[in-house]
Amino acid sequence: MSILTNPAFYLATAERAVKTTAQSAVAILTTDITGILEVDAVQALSVIGLATLVSVATSFASIPISGSGPSLTSAEQVDRVPTHRADT
Repeated sequence: MSILTNPAFYLATAERAVKTTAQSAVAILTTDITGILEVDAVQALSVIGLATLVSVATSFASIPISGSGPSLTSAEQVDRVPTHRADT
C-alpha cells in the first residue's frame, strides 16, 4: 500500500501543520519588536500560513521510498488508522 493512500499519513501531516501553525503564531505574537496589539494581522496570518504550507510541503517532500511515515529517514512511522466497528 502506498503511503499516500494511508489515512494515518495525512493525520500525521495535519498534526505537524497544526503544531507549526501554533508555533508560528506564538513566535510572531511574542516578539519583543512589537506589542501584541501592534502586530499587523494580515502580515501575521500571511507568515503563519506560509509556515503551515511549508510544513505540509515538507511532509510530502520527505516521503520515503519505502516506509510508512512522513519522514525521509523513516524515523517517524505511522500505522493504519483504526476503523470503528459498529458491532462492538
